Amino acid sequence: MKTFDMEEFIEDSGEGAVPPEPKETETEEAAEETAPELDVQKAVVEELAAEKVKIENDLATLKGWLEKRENEVATLRQQLTEKTAELAKANEELSKMVDKELDMQERNPNALALLDRDVEIPDRFPGETRDHVLEVIKEARDKAEEEGRLRRAQVLEAVLVANEANGTLANRRANLEKLFAQNGNLVSGQVMSELDRLGISYKDGENYLMPSEILKRSY
Repeated sequence: MKTFDMEEFIEDSGEGAVPPEPKETETEEAAEETAPELDVQKAVVEELAAEKVKIENDLATLKGWLEKRENEVATLRQQLTEKTAELAKANEELSKMVDKELDMQERNPNALALLDRDVEIPDRFPGETRDHVLEVIKEARDKAEEEGRLRRAQVLEAVLVANEANGTLANRRANLEKLFAQNGNLVSGQVMSELDRLGISYKDGENYLMPSEILKRSY
């Protein structure tokens, strides 16, 4: 008689069989596949972060450069405005000087001298004649008032009111005084050279004149 073996019965029936456990190799393989992907993502994120920092730094540098250029442009514009104003002022002064010179040259010679004369005879001292005559009239008026000659004083005053000096004589006199002052009131070689250029004599015969004498004889 065959002996009943319980183990064989279990194996044959399949009841109570323990399911096989998952293999560790499959889990390890999945983890190994996931790890490289995470490393790639991390590397990409780090690279993007570094690129962002670089861009921000570049933008900050560019912003600083632009601000510096804007400040330089503002400074140049201010300088240009100032130079333009200076040029306009210089042009205005030059225009006034030119107009005055033209007026002096084109004015009726009789008006310059305040006396009738032959217009064919050139003015010996251009620009000074009018002022010389006005100074003489002023001195005569002052003397007439001092002496009580009222009518003469009034007539001469009317001439002075109607005629204004152009300032040429006073300017030339002041420039000559300045020349002497800058050279210690001495008639040095430099002073004589300038006087020659101006056509002013500094000698009376063989004798040299003093600065005060030259001024009196000239202006």
